[in-house]
Amino acid sequence: MTEQHLSNERASLLADVAEMYYLEEKSQAEIARVVGVTRSMISRMLKEAREKSIVEVRINRPLRSEFELQTSLTVRFDLVGAFVVPTPRAAESLTLDRLGEAAAHILSRNLKPGTVLGISWGTSVSAAVDALKINEPIPVKIVQLVGALGARNTEYDGHALVTRLAQKLGGETYYLNAPFLCPNPETAEALLETPGVRETVELGRNAQVALLGIGSTAPQISSYFLAGYVPIDELDELNQDGAVGDVAGVHYDIHGKDVCASFCDRVVAIAREDLRNIPLRLGIAGGLGKAETILGALRGGYINFLVTDSDTARHVLDLDAGQ
Repeated sequence: MTEQHLSNERASLLADVAEMYYLEEKSQAEIARVVGVTRSMISRMLKEAREKSIVEVRINRPLRSEFELQTSLTVRFDLVGAFVVPTPRAAESLTLDRLGEAAAHILSRNLKPGTVLGISWGTSVSAAVDALKINEPIPVKIVQLVGALGARNTEYDGHALVTRLAQKLGGETYYLNAPFLCPNPETAEALLETPGVRETVELGRNAQVALLGIGSTAPQISSYFLAGYVPIDELDELNQDGAVGDVAGVHYDIHGKDVCASFCDRVVAIAREDLRNIPLRLGIAGGLGKAETILGALRGGYINFLVTDSDTARHVLDLDAGQ
């Protein structure tokens, strides 16, 4: 008997045991009599089945929010609204999933046939796209607001996110077929004048809803830097200019003021004022390291609906009160 056959036979046995326990709701003692082993052996087999992903546990926790924090954020920053999820205590990785679920919930309530939906990029936006559940197709136009970021982490790039959203919503896609960051302002200006890019940018100006990540310029959490899109010397320049973060490639300081003109002039993305003119600007970010970035985005009006976690929300409010 080959090793592969033994492995398959073992996996099949573990699956049989798991089905009897989880689906047929037999006790471990009952399963032990069927299989012909001890009850303690059944317990170990169930553990092995989980470790080998033969059994996968999924907990569908109801979506909860922190009403008082939401109200405080909405009033303090004159927002359309806020959704604050309780900060998970079990694992930090759960924060991104919860933020994605909350953002998807808000997004689904604001989509209707004919809506122009702009989208940036990033892990938070990707989490929202993953969490989005639509029962019937919605004929919307999905527009990439930020140029392509390169060959790395394509799952989180704007092009891929537009495609994935279109698959879920059944909408039309409009790609920004140009690099996010150009070597000089002249190249960026020339690309913005090409017909295909110009069409997408003009449609982005008419978006009614935007799904936006909130990026940081701190090297330890900057997605641009960690993904290799922006070298450390350029990131240092952004920080020296006072930048704390960006929304859709538009950089600002902690007061929300425009900064980094020399960098932004090389970017192919929606313009600063066009971004602020989108009626619903749904920004997603969590984690204490993003507090200054979120505060600057709120003060500058780059987002008007915030999805974050409770610990971060408190820190943002404390930071604002202290300045």
